[in-house]
Amino acid sequence: MSTSYFAGCTVLVTGASAGIGREFARQLAPVVGSMILVARRSDRLEALELELKVINPDLEVFCRALDLRNHDDLVKFCNWLEESGLAVDLLINNAGLGDRGRFIDSDWDKVNAMLRVNIEALTYLTYRILPSMRKSGCGAILNVSSVVGFLPIPSLAVYAASKAYVTSFSEALRAELRSSNISVTVLCPGPVPTEFHSVAARVDVEQISLPDFITVPVQRVVHEALARVARDRPRLIPGIALRMLLTLVLFIPMFIKRLIYDVQLRREGAPRTNLRPDLGAKMPSHI
Repeated sequence: MSTSYFAGCTVLVTGASAGIGREFARQLAPVVGSMILVARRSDRLEALELELKVINPDLEVFCRALDLRNHDDLVKFCNWLEESGLAVDLLINNAGLGDRGRFIDSDWDKVNAMLRVNIEALTYLTYRILPSMRKSGCGAILNVSSVVGFLPIPSLAVYAASKAYVTSFSEALRAELRSSNISVTVLCPGPVPTEFHSVAARVDVEQISLPDFITVPVQRVVHEALARVARDRPRLIPGIALRMLLTLVLFIPMFIKRLIYDVQLRREGAPRTNLRPDLGAKMPSHI
């Protein structure tokens, strides 16, 4: 797929300072007219801007250091965007936070930040940008979800649930906008070699090794995602092996998945406990 489909577009990328977001900026830089890069780390944004200017000296780049956890700052950014006159043609909601470990042992500040970035910021940014797309009569939205959003995943409980929201929201929004010439695509990657997994991991939680056959390079993930947007496709799960594996897993009944979760729990050395007999006796009969 040639990125010429996006020639002259104005693109907004969140989480642009690293990983998938940075790769979106790199692959789009040769052809787009303007690029708005959003991330927390201003030093990385500035370095990326210099890199993109080498790729395309005519590219107009707007870097905005923004913490998407802060709703007030996000509102100010959207106000600036409207006042600037920049009409976003392609919105890439890429920013996301993760956390791996048991929910009961989690840090609430980290959980709350994950909900704010993965769900609230993505939804609000879409809400604010959609009117200008409707006014111009066209546009595209690419929401980055995750393959874990298709399943409840122990030790990724909140993250997987937040990505289930992104996938569901994207599909519903696509259906609503079918007659408006605005496309919505959701990207559901599996393991991608970026710094995301190391940031999401807790210091007291053992790192997991991911099988190579389902790992997809970030360059390929982004290339295929942009091809899907250009062809107005609803969803992408990168990697044939991952798609086949997910299809098999989704066919497994939930009660069998629960048995698998129990086995995994015992392997980790945490005994499965039941309600105390006296507590069970006190439970209302209708529960």
